[in-house]
Amino acid sequence: MRAHARPGAGRSDDGDEPIRLRTLPTSALTPTDVAAIRGILAAAFGDDEDERFTDADWAHAIGGVHFVLDLDGVIVSHASVVERELRIGQLPFRTGYVEAVATAVDHQREGFGTVVMRAVTAHVAERFELGALGTGVHGFYERLGWQTWTGPSGVRTGTGDRRTPDDDGYIMVLLTPTSSDVDPAAGISCDWRPGDVW
Repeated sequence: MRAHARPGAGRSDDGDEPIRLRTLPTSALTPTDVAAIRGILAAAFGDDEDERFTDADWAHAIGGVHFVLDLDGVIVSHASVVERELRIGQLPFRTGYVEAVATAVDHQREGFGTVVMRAVTAHVAERFELGALGTGVHGFYERLGWQTWTGPSGVRTGTGDRRTPDDDGYIMVLLTPTSSDVDPAAGISCDWRPGDVW
């Protein structure tokens, strides 16, 4: 077991890296990469109708930067960051939105998701005004500096703004120096998209 693995840790004498973290745009993913990542996501989210990972969820995860962790040449963990505009009140924030976070079922609780999310968190903090994600697993992200948004959530549509009360308490944010003075109890809204808006 490789608990709390770090990229580059555990090099063998012949120079091979059993653990490697790759950061790459969607366009650099190979068909084999995509198939492996989609397989991990499908298994991790399961078959429950409300929880399963759909084609719409994958569409939300592409077009940005992927963080792919390989163990002995096999993908075991993934997350992506896509750019979105979130608004707190009426103030827009260029946001690194985290999608498609999962670790292969047989490698969960070995530290791989933490390695990936530490890299994601650093990336978002360096390049965006705000970080955000939707989750029901708050403890995992809280220990990496993310916090639950306590204010009401909404979505901006072509016909006006509407509340998304089912997402209240589900959204987490990463504050950066640009957004450190925002009120986490204020209203927050996202742009509309097909499928889950948050």
